[in-house]
Amino acid sequence: MEMFIGLDVHASSTTMAVVSQTGKQLRSQVMSTSAEAIIESLKALRGELHLCLEECPQSSWLFEVLSPHVAELVVIGLGEKSQGPKSDAQDAFRLANKLRLRDYKTAVFKPQSSYARLRYLSRAHRQVVSDVTRVQLRIKALLRSRGVAAKGKQLYSSEGRQPVIVALPGQARAGIEVLFQAYDALQPVRRAAERELVQELHRHAISRVLETCPGFGPIRVAEVLATVVSPQRFRTRQQFWSYCGLGIVMRSSSDWLQLPDGSWQRAAILRTRGLTRRYNRGLKAVFKGAATSVLALYGPDEPLRENYQRQLTTGVKPNSRCGSSSRSTRRSRQRRTSRARG
Repeated sequence: MEMFIGLDVHASSTTMAVVSQTGKQLRSQVMSTSAEAIIESLKALRGELHLCLEECPQSSWLFEVLSPHVAELVVIGLGEKSQGPKSDAQDAFRLANKLRLRDYKTAVFKPQSSYARLRYLSRAHRQVVSDVTRVQLRIKALLRSRGVAAKGKQLYSSEGRQPVIVALPGQARAGIEVLFQAYDALQPVRRAAERELVQELHRHAISRVLETCPGFGPIRVAEVLATVVSPQRFRTRQQFWSYCGLGIVMRSSSDWLQLPDGSWQRAAILRTRGLTRRYNRGLKAVFKGAATSVLALYGPDEPLRENYQRQLTTGVKPNSRCGSSSRSTRRSRQRRTSRARG
């Protein structure tokens, strides 16, 4: 007998709801959000267990500890807000029924692989770099508020910061010194995080292959490996590009026009609607950064740079996005389409 289980997970409590394969609500219970309590509740059930929960801060941990105890475990993305009455038990039953009816668009990828340590190190490195950047922005914001020019990276060196500190009045000088102390304290942590990340990355042989790609260094390769994990999760390369935010969205309606002789002709309408908005932001930043590095650091003989220059000669704007156009261009296309439709 198949049983479909929904978990509504919160920081301190978890609500479990069980639905039969015919849709009958069998039971619901509340327990603490701990692996032991949830596993004990699962062991009390008989039959083939299918478990569903929504993406949340605890989903990766729960996927890891609960997978051996169920036949299927699915993590789905946050859905639309439910209308009408709402409770933890109703949310759990809704998740169980979604799994029973397969009424969800895509499942969130939660791998159990050899890249687990790399994933945590990559996330920690990204957070430390974000902290360093935040302190740098605060330093420059304080200097701008006092009318002091603050440009370039030389400002953060021990020699470059002294003229700036001297130029500030005594009240602001105390604040800028505290920010510089925070910056100096984060620098060793950042270097240690990067060093440990690269060491873990090079334990995987595929990293050496990916580092041969133009614009990809160890940090970007670590981001790709930690996020993608396995290329087999994508059926085609188009799905992978869409996941990276580089897939083109095509939309059209009323595509055909009937001519006077009774034949049909495809209407000349704009079908591209830009790039997809459902994507992994980290991967998109990696590929955009790699493309920028190729243009800035590689010579004119690089094939990717040659292709970029060739597109510029055909009239493509350097900062244009696929499918985007000015308001006047869109209006002119709409007028031509309306005339074509008669």
